[in-house]
Amino acid sequence: MDRRLVVVFGAIALVLALPFALKPRENLLARADDSLVVVTPHNEAIRYEFARAFAAHYKAKTGRTVRIDWRMPGGTSEIARYLQGEFYAAFQQEWTATGRAWTPEVAGAFDNPGIKPATAPGGSAAADARRAFLDSTKGIGIDVFFGGGAYDFAQQAAAGRLVASDVLAKHPDWFRDGSIPQTVSGETFYDPEGRWIGACLASFGICYNDDSLHRLGIKEIPAAWSDLGRPKFFKQVALADPTKSGSAAKAFEMVIQQQMQELVGVTGSDDESILALGWTRGLGIIQLAAANARYFTDSAPNVPVDVSLGDAAIGMCIDFYGRFQSEAVQVDNTPSRLRFFTPAGGSSVGVDPIGILRGAPNRGVAEEFVAFVLSLEGQKLWNFRVGTPGGPVRYALRRLPVRKELYAPEFAALRSDPAVQPYEEAKLFTYHPAWTGPLFKPLSFIIRVMCLDPHDEQAAAWQALAAARFPREAMKKFTDMRAVDYETAKTKIRQALASPDRIDEVRLARELAGHFRKQYREAEQLAKEGK
Repeated sequence: MDRRLVVVFGAIALVLALPFALKPRENLLARADDSLVVVTPHNEAIRYEFARAFAAHYKAKTGRTVRIDWRMPGGTSEIARYLQGEFYAAFQQEWTATGRAWTPEVAGAFDNPGIKPATAPGGSAAADARRAFLDSTKGIGIDVFFGGGAYDFAQQAAAGRLVASDVLAKHPDWFRDGSIPQTVSGETFYDPEGRWIGACLASFGICYNDDSLHRLGIKEIPAAWSDLGRPKFFKQVALADPTKSGSAAKAFEMVIQQQMQELVGVTGSDDESILALGWTRGLGIIQLAAANARYFTDSAPNVPVDVSLGDAAIGMCIDFYGRFQSEAVQVDNTPSRLRFFTPAGGSSVGVDPIGILRGAPNRGVAEEFVAFVLSLEGQKLWNFRVGTPGGPVRYALRRLPVRKELYAPEFAALRSDPAVQPYEEAKLFTYHPAWTGPLFKPLSFIIRVMCLDPHDEQAAAWQALAAARFPREAMKKFTDMRAVDYETAKTKIRQALASPDRIDEVRLARELAGHFRKQYREAEQLAKEGK
């Protein structure tokens, strides 16, 4: 045989054999006495440190080994959709296995918190289905939902996909004002039924690259959400898609809330007209930031990574993404080129929760994991420095623990962020859920149709406006928010998103995206005419 053919076939054989050679000889999960299946948006660093520490804790307490099987289908919003679909399929199978028909009424009712469950068999199909689901132990093969926003966990709990943990009953001393308070400045830190509990704290802010600011000739350091809309940041802003990322959606909500609060503070009134004006002003800040956007990523952690690399100069992100990446790119003891800050009075302090899913196949291990994460032992992992007693061994997670005890002076030297006092910062911003909470999903939808879908037209108009020095009529046209004002968001948009017929949402999205495309084209033309 030709020597060249021998070489070619040998290379092919090597490529085919390599995956088998590298494959573990045995299933790593099978080597453990117990296993735990966790769905999470958390990054590799968090997964590594908690898996390692929990395994050691579990072994010491029970004498048994345990391994965590992590499932990562995407960001929090994508996980929420994944859970909804999986429970739909699981309950449909359970319902029809008894000979009952799977009707549209049943499908629309079983996980609908608006349906009152039947108190006895023989009621309406909707009420019977709701009761059957809440009594069901049918699961989806996953034990724990770990990480994400409180809004998504509250939605999962209301639907019935999360069940009460026994951690509140077993550790009542943890759930007090001096440890884990139930509410802080308007934010709920745990479900009173124990279906979800905040595991660590989260706030939102801005990350920027010092080198990029120097390159762009920007001497004024960013300080507020509105700075994202500076014309010098055209095509330099990194944003995440709020329809894909729960943290991004929450960050945009903070922009709206701050504008509302400032107006309420000035006027002394929280009348509907004042809130509506704050809504419009907040959308205006978001609109200009989006006009400067280089992209809208599906993955929120990409924002600080790309800003640190100089692919963008500035972006919006959750606090720990910014802090973690800042440390990751720091060289020796010199200041990191990536900076993160929370605008003063610009964000509430909320929680990233943990909860047990209905039908958890490893319920006992799940309860132990929840308790570990909330214990002081588990809480130290969030912000203790690498190598400190009780701290992480490989990664500084740069997250903030929910337990107040760890902000005591004796722990300051052990923490990565000793100067950060989130419970004090929370006093600067009070979240008012009644103002924007019911519009959390409509807000993401509005940003999509106002900024993401027509982004090419939006950016072109913004560029023309800047070149023409922002003529009055063109700016008025560009910033017209009447199609998505506060009243419309609460009525027309919210109703379409809540409709059981998905076509209603698709139709409205097409209508509004078309409206803004036309609006931006008209604004561009007016700008070119100098009007």
